[in-house]
Amino acid sequence: MSDAPPILCVLGIGNVLWADEGFGVRCVEALHRRYEFADQVRLIDGGTQGLYLIQHVQAASRLLIFDAIDYGLPPGTLKVIEGDEVPAFMGAKKMSLHQTGFQEVLMLAKLTEQFPQEVVLLGCQPEELDDYGGSLRPRVKQALEDALALGLDRLRQWGAQPRPRDTPLPDHEAITFAELALNRYEAERPPEALACRVGDERFMPTGA
Repeated sequence: MSDAPPILCVLGIGNVLWADEGFGVRCVEALHRRYEFADQVRLIDGGTQGLYLIQHVQAASRLLIFDAIDYGLPPGTLKVIEGDEVPAFMGAKKMSLHQTGFQEVLMLAKLTEQFPQEVVLLGCQPEELDDYGGSLRPRVKQALEDALALGLDRLRQWGAQPRPRDTPLPDHEAITFAELALNRYEAERPPEALACRVGDERFMPTGA
């Protein structure tokens, strides 16, 4: 039997290029930039990787997931789902393909009997998704801070030992590409008149 401590996995999923759908990734990015954790804690930018995340889920004893979830509630509302309800809930009302893929990850982990002892989904109701190149809307960005507080409370209960970083994290050690870091991503976006929000008009259906 291994004496290694159980792995605590913190996973942010979603696509930062589509406005509020990037909520989960932005949460994990913020945790990584602001805090250090015990050695057994794994912070992962899951993006839209789908089944490629199975190894991380199977290896985890406890799993904390951040994601944008359509609860049918006011934008920016946070809701916590736990245990067996998580895979079922993620399949109930999908917003994008990444949720289909991640629901399959959770179900596969169950089938292989390598499912975490505890699973917590910390989701935020999005306001805007159809904004390619857009960032979090103000209400969702404000909710991110409350989501981090809830996540840190749970991680403390799990023995993750979060502690504020003494020195800023160098850009090359960031969990996301430097070009996609939240502040830079927002600052370098073209103005409204120049940025295409829904796609390349050359390939849009006639009259769209």
